[in-house]
Amino acid sequence: MSIARQKFREIVLQILYSTIFSPEDDGIVDLMMEQIKTSKKNILSAIDYVKKIQANLDLLDTDIKNAANSYEIDRISKVELCILRLGLYEMIYDESIPPKVAISEAIRLTKKFANYHSVSFVNAILDSVYKKNELAKK
Repeated sequence: MSIARQKFREIVLQILYSTIFSPEDDGIVDLMMEQIKTSKKNILSAIDYVKKIQANLDLLDTDIKNAANSYEIDRISKVELCILRLGLYEMIYDESIPPKVAISEAIRLTKKFANYHSVSFVNAILDSVYKKNELAKK
């Protein structure tokens, strides 16, 4: 069963968020399969994607800290932090996703899973990193 990219991204976000509280993925596969009504293959693919994000957390968090110069990373809500990490990972490391799509999807996730007022914050951070990366390419 194939899964839509947006739905896959939501699953990744939820698993990434859950790892903050329980680093082990004990039971997450069964729970996600039951709650989301998707296949084990989709959940395992999402877990693999989360592991790729986690392998780059230091670099992603550094980008967040640099872009959020007036905020300490500890002050950013956990949901927003996970959305930023996912968005930055897609923007910087996942070449199959155009950076503008990664930003747009992060904004969609923020509207769905975080506070609607957080949209401008998430957008500002991702846009700042995007612009910095675009300047570095020139």
